[in-house]
Amino acid sequence: MKREINRRNFLKSSMTIPVITAAAMSLKDVKSYSQTKVKRAGGPNIKISCNAYSYNNYLREGEMTLDDLFELCAKLDFDAVDPTGYYFPNYPDVPDDEYIYHIKRKAFLLGLDISGTGVKNDFTNPDKSKRKADVELVKRWMECASKLGAPVIRIFGGRGIQSGYTEEEVTEWVVEGIKECADYGKKCGVMAAIQNHNEFFKTADQILKVLRMVDSDWAGLMVDTGSFRGADPYKEIAKAAPYAVTWQIKEIVTFQDRKEKINLNKVINILRNVNYRGYIPIEHVGEGDPKIVVPRFLKEVREALS
Repeated sequence: MKREINRRNFLKSSMTIPVITAAAMSLKDVKSYSQTKVKRAGGPNIKISCNAYSYNNYLREGEMTLDDLFELCAKLDFDAVDPTGYYFPNYPDVPDDEYIYHIKRKAFLLGLDISGTGVKNDFTNPDKSKRKADVELVKRWMECASKLGAPVIRIFGGRGIQSGYTEEEVTEWVVEGIKECADYGKKCGVMAAIQNHNEFFKTADQILKVLRMVDSDWAGLMVDTGSFRGADPYKEIAKAAPYAVTWQIKEIVTFQDRKEKINLNKVINILRNVNYRGYIPIEHVGEGDPKIVVPRFLKEVREALS
């Protein structure tokens, strides 16, 4: 006669199986997470936005306001503007609704979309309380983005791995922070765009690993063309492109330590090959007066798109 199984003990033991499985999962085992490529209908449809950082010095020094920036972008015939949070009054605090809606109205009357916004965060900081504060910062600005009508907010992994910590444990912090932001973004209708920024993220493989581990429909990539540090930046860009929800097009790319002027035709071909539909904010970060450099770079981007 077979020994009868105690039903209560069986259920109790079976309930622990998922917990054990999750605990045993290595960060390197990214196959257990799913993050599919962005699904798009129709052919490519690329529009050009201006990242506010292009006019950083003017905005920081008070020689230009966001109102001035929007008017300038309208004159240059941009399709949209990406106004970084740094340039709003009293950052990191979120401005009051009156100012937010003033900017939204300004953009609308100028025929400009607000393609996104962004903040500065560091989820690699060993201080848990500071990481938590940065998560709350992103959440507040997601609420602001929602009011602005911005569909996406740019966030970073962080500055990098500090001495005494491993890549695995820092990756855990980054994934935890981004996941919480993405979950909150779902409530606000704002996507979290993870930007490779030559700090914690230097290659497409690194940022794709984290994206898969975050495993959220409300997280995607912001492909920063100027910040990859692999042997061939165009291969890195092409690898990340299918997961991009927005972009940052810079004038320079880097082959490990060698800098070159970006080949816009290559980048536009990559965009078209993945049927990208959306904005490509351009960002001037180099030398030269942006009032001269940005219009010139914009002309080059338009020629590559033609």
